[in-house]
Amino acid sequence: MNAERDLAPLAPSVVRALNDKLYEKRKVAALEIEKLVREFVAQNNTSQIKHVIQILSQEFALSQHPHSRKGGLIGLAACSIALGKDSGLYLKELIEPVLTCFNDADSRLRYYACEALYNIVKVARGSVLPHFNVLFDGLSKLAADPDPNVKSGSELLDRLLKDIVTESNQFDLVGFIPLLRERIYSNNQYARQFIISWILVLESVPDINLLDYLPEILDGLFQILGDNSKEIRKMCEVALGEFLKEIKKNPSSVKFAEMANILVIHCQAADDLIQLTAMCWMREFIQLAGRVMLPYSSGILTAVLPCLSYDDRKKNIKEVANVCNQSLMKLVIPEDDEMDEAKQSTTLPAEPTSEESVSKPEAVSSAQCSSATCPLAAFGKSCCERERKKVGSLDVSGDSNVSKSNVFTGNSSERIQVTLNLDGIVQVLDCHLHDTSIGMMTRIAVLKWLYHLYIKTPRKMFRHTDSLFPILLRTLSDESDEVILKDLEVLAEIASSPAGQTEGYSPSDSSDVRPGPVELHVPARAGQLSSSGTKSLECSPSTPTMNSYFYKFMINLLKRFSSERKLLETRGAFIIRQLCLLLNAENIFHSMADILLREEDLKFASTMVHTLNTILLTSSELFQLRNQLKDLKTPESRNLFCCLYRSWCHNPVTTVSLCFLTQNYKHAYDLIQKFGDLEVTVDFLTEVDKLVQLIECPIFTYLRLQLLDVKNNPYLIKALYGLLMLLPQSSAFQLLSHRLQCVPNPELMQTADSTKPSASFKRTTASNIDYTELLQHFEKVQNKHLEARHQRAGRAEQLDRRVVL
Repeated sequence: MNAERDLAPLAPSVVRALNDKLYEKRKVAALEIEKLVREFVAQNNTSQIKHVIQILSQEFALSQHPHSRKGGLIGLAACSIALGKDSGLYLKELIEPVLTCFNDADSRLRYYACEALYNIVKVARGSVLPHFNVLFDGLSKLAADPDPNVKSGSELLDRLLKDIVTESNQFDLVGFIPLLRERIYSNNQYARQFIISWILVLESVPDINLLDYLPEILDGLFQILGDNSKEIRKMCEVALGEFLKEIKKNPSSVKFAEMANILVIHCQAADDLIQLTAMCWMREFIQLAGRVMLPYSSGILTAVLPCLSYDDRKKNIKEVANVCNQSLMKLVIPEDDEMDEAKQSTTLPAEPTSEESVSKPEAVSSAQCSSATCPLAAFGKSCCERERKKVGSLDVSGDSNVSKSNVFTGNSSERIQVTLNLDGIVQVLDCHLHDTSIGMMTRIAVLKWLYHLYIKTPRKMFRHTDSLFPILLRTLSDESDEVILKDLEVLAEIASSPAGQTEGYSPSDSSDVRPGPVELHVPARAGQLSSSGTKSLECSPSTPTMNSYFYKFMINLLKRFSSERKLLETRGAFIIRQLCLLLNAENIFHSMADILLREEDLKFASTMVHTLNTILLTSSELFQLRNQLKDLKTPESRNLFCCLYRSWCHNPVTTVSLCFLTQNYKHAYDLIQKFGDLEVTVDFLTEVDKLVQLIECPIFTYLRLQLLDVKNNPYLIKALYGLLMLLPQSSAFQLLSHRLQCVPNPELMQTADSTKPSASFKRTTASNIDYTELLQHFEKVQNKHLEARHQRAGRAEQLDRRVVL
């Protein structure tokens, strides 16, 4: 190569020195180049300056020979020094070849490149800012360099660049954010440390508002928070903490909606620090943004609800999650139940439209739901198969059941439209109820949410009642009493809410209802019946009426007791007693008695009647109902007695106890006379034994006192003697015998007004009850039971024969 012709204006000696392997000789050549360039600057000879830079770049810095590349780097640095403040005019030509050398395989050459760029930037200062992105990109690679010398050099250059950015007010943040968003996902520890350090610097500059672009980098910050290095995690915590402080100071400038999904994803992270930090952010977002967060409720609940069942090892996360849950629940208001949605305007500008986001439940296939179309995607589950898979997304849009409400929010003084994605919320709650692996506190929280939604948005919630009803019934079999109590509150609200009123309901309307000749009539509230062909209503006019779901609930509850006898034995009384507190006790007993009257499984009917009778006679919750039945003073109470009596006939002993309760002593005596025709079994005698024990309880104090009035209560004494004759020689026999021995001699009890009929006698004769018909009904039911027992015995005998054969 003819150096004198090709590399002019560089002297041949300078060219040779630049290619020399010794650093000192290359340094001497650099001084000569600096002197030469200064002369060109003095002469304002820009063409020669560009020519020198081009030679140093093309022939040296980008040369195949390593020593030539080293000479080119020091020569370019010398040019920059000579140019001084004019170096900004040639920065592109000076920087590009140096950055290329950052990727060189030789660590020494990478170090010299770092040194050369340091000198170039030091001279140019603020003029390098238009080239900041390429410099940052190069530095982010050197930050992860394995060579300590290169890393040390890059740190010097990094500090210099940070000083320049801090001093300047011309930093192009908009152009830098895409690069930052890309680099923030690096997995290298040193690169992550480099990124976090720059975020902290930019956050500290008053003229740079990084908060506006936080949605672009928030996800990456949470990723870095999970780094294995404690130092990096601490740096990231500090950065996130500074952002959160800024958010609290300036909530009006925060894009809450754009960051909601990011927080939802990281609130489900396996790393405790990430999850706790994201949950703390979510708590602040809900409290600061208010109803702006409502469109994201389904995703937030997906993240928050499982945390409520954490043990003490994750106590902090559990406490913050509980605050999030309570705060979110308070955002749902009665206005969300507005029915006229056609007049509502659009949702928040930041929200996607319904066409872009969620499809209706019936349109969802059995395949795995995509993150953009299903509110259960963040829950990680197919809508049909409910299979658990980890998916980091959620539904944020609405559909036909999305309610909209105007509110004033913290981030604007204007009235903003927000949406409550009720469908998405209900699907998430339903999913958690179906998931048997979730903890007790989560199930309780889910039921509290359902109850809250039925209170605040009853009309819209009743669109989901048919789908929720089966799982709510199954939840009655839960192991926790607290869960059952909350479940009963939800079912009671469904059964009593005016929003659930429908006309002409019958058991055939639901596939869950037991088939058979049952025909229930739905009581309607005053003013709720239309004038067109509504059936006559069978309910006690003395009690508040329930809606159509009340009867559906009663039918399905009895069906569940029938199919799950263990539930009836262990929780049956508990469930019914609680329902009597939550709903009207008379309605419950009236409806159950009506349903049991048509029950085809006679054995279950007998067991259920015995359970109801025990509750009626012993539970404090039924005190008022017992008083109502005790006197039968009103037509309503007599109607209730007749209704109960017909079903109580499934169990002879309970029928007698009902007569004792209602002071129908003559009829009780007549019933006991019929016992001689019944099959006396051990179970039958056991029930008689229990009745004797009940007679000695406070419930029947009035009955024992009436034994003093022998003349006016002869059938009471006869009935008790009848029970005594039924019993074998047992403790119950001795107990009742001793009681009857205390009955006074009627002659000794004569008083001046003893000839007057007693109040009890007057009540009995004025009750207008056809006891003959009731007695015939009792005989009819007992004959059915006898036939059923014979059939069961016949089947058992045939089975025994088959076993023998």
